[in-house]
Formats: sequence, C-alpha cells, structure tokens
Amino acid sequence: MEGLFSLPIFFISFREALETGIIVSVLLAIIKRTLSPQDVDASLHATMVRQVWLGTAIGILTCVLLGAAIIGGVYGLAAEQVSGAEALWEAVFSLVASLVITVMGAVLLRVGKLQDKWRAKLARAIKSSGSDAGPGRSGSLVDRVKFLGEKYALFILPFITVMREGFEGILFIAGAGFGLSALSIIVSALAGFVVGGFVGYLIYRGSNVAPIHYFLVFSTCLLYLVAAGLFSRGIWHLEANEWNQIVGGDAAELGSGPGSYDIRKSVWHVNCCNPYLDGGGFWGIFNAVLGWQNSATVGSVVSYNLYWVAVAAGFVFMGFKEKRAGRRRSDAPASQRTRSVEAGDHEPLLAHPAR
Repeated sequence: MEGLFSLPIFFISFREALETGIIVSVLLAIIKRTLSPQDVDASLHATMVRQVWLGTAIGILTCVLLGAAIIGGVYGLAAEQVSGAEALWEAVFSLVASLVITVMGAVLLRVGKLQDKWRAKLARAIKSSGSDAGPGRSGSLVDRVKFLGEKYALFILPFITVMREGFEGILFIAGAGFGLSALSIIVSALAGFVVGGFVGYLIYRGSNVAPIHYFLVFSTCLLYLVAAGLFSRGIWHLEANEWNQIVGGDAAELGSGPGSYDIRKSVWHVNCCNPYLDGGGFWGIFNAVLGWQNSATVGSVVSYNLYWVAVAAGFVFMGFKEKRAGRRRSDAPASQRTRSVEAGDHEPLLAHPAR
C-alpha cells in the first residue's frame, strides 16, 4: 500500500478539487435556486447548467493534456526550468482567477432580486442568433467582449477556476511525484479528486436547505474569501519568484527554515504549517481556500487587506450609483420609466432587500 498510495499527492489533488468544487457547486446551486426549470424555459435552464459543466469538463480535459505534457517533460528534460517558472505561472493564474471570481461574486450577490431581469437578459444572450444586429456582431470590440462575457459567463468562471487549480496541482504533483510509480501518482490524484468533488457535492446539497437570501450572502462571502486568498497568493508567488531569482533556484526546496524566504520582506514566519511541503495536509487546504501562508510577506498581507478595501469600496460605489439611478427613474415621466425597466439597464439593484 505504501508504494501504491502517496499522501502528499492525495492532499494536493484534494485541495485543488475542493476549491474547484466550491465554485462549481455555488454556480449550480444558484441556477437551481433562482432559475429552476419550473419557472423558466427548460431549454434556457439546461443551457446554463450545460455551460457550467462544459466549462468544467473542458478545463479538466485541458489540464489532463497539459499535465501529461508537463509531467513527461519534467521527468524527461527540464525539471529545473519548469520549477523555476512555477511561481510566476501560479501568480498569473491566481490573479486572473481572483479577478474573475470578484466580478462574478458581485453579480451573484444580486441574483435574489434580479431573477426576472436575469431570465430576460440571459435568454436574449443565449438565444441570440448569428443574424442578430446586437453588439455580439455589429458593435464595437468592447461591446462584443461584454456581450460574449455575459453570454458565456457561466462557462468562463468554472473554466478559468479549473485551469488555475489544475495547473497548480500539475506543478505540485510533478515535483512530489519524483521516485513514485505512474500507478501511485494516478491512484493518489484520483482519490483526492473524488474526495474533493464529494465535498463540493455536499456543499451543493446543503445549499438547497437555506433560504435564497441567506444562501446568496453565504455563498458570495465564501467566493470572496477564496478570491481574497487567491489575490494574496498571487502577490506572494510574485515575490517568491523574485526570491528564487536571487537565490538561484526554487526556495521551496530548502524547506521552511532559513534561506527559504526573504527576511527583508517577512511579516511572520513559522517553521511549521507549511502548505507546500508533503502535500500540505490541513494547511494545504487552508492555503487553497483562504490563502494561508506560513511565511507571509509584506506584499501578501498588504494585498489581502487592500483587496477587501477595494471590494468594500466597490459595493459602496455600486450602491450609491444605483440609488441615484433609481431616483432619476422615479423623477422621470411614466413612459421613460417603462422603457427603462424594459431595457433593464438602470434598475436599482441594491435599493431593496433580496427576495
């Protein structure tokens, strides 16, 4: 059994699958709770669910192909070159995923009072044909990007999340898999993936119990906790990449002691609780979900706090903007108010409690 199962690879696979499962389960639960097939066109509901699963499946397939190429390359050619760029790649994927989750979280928080608007808006986007004279075809580049982003939003978020988590997991498994048989790597990774997916399924099932308002608030807070951790980890990896260039190698190979971190930028450092050694265990999961680091830097701590400041300021700004739009609409003639509601572009989103 010892040669067949690797606990570090299991924990690596589990924590990556858990974070992906959280995102996918939240999206599926929101679709089920707010746009059930009994209330909307069944084909529209099926299309939205299909987008989530298609984005997840394509992301997994891409990661499998990418993983086969990278792990084969690590074993055959250039392990040092791959590990040298590992921190930089993780930083890029973490920052992109954080941005996407942040934008999507703001949208999901408002779903409870936007059900009718979403039904009409997403139906127009998803059912739009190639002959439509809308921004998807004839508008400016910005309009077309916005149109496609809205149309395929439920595809983009799980795809990027799976790609980020999968790529990070591939790099870790490639490093932790030296000296192990191919069967041991496959069995351990699949076991972690299955367990992480099961936990995500439990989150999805539990979301059907809570009232929609509380569920939306809880799920959005969970998404933002993940996004804040991703943003902080992205900055941490940028600084780790800089330190790797200084020491001339992967500092993680030095363990948790002296030389593994830049003392000039250190806020705290503990030799235990390292999320990157031996799969990380609990601390690896803590790192994946909330961004924990046993060796925090000035950049990672400041960026984490600035992220929450930016999110809070963004919601304050949106609330102010939407209340002002609501006052303008209430002061406008009845005919203009009707057109504005039909257009669905200026409806005050935060002025009333969620249903």
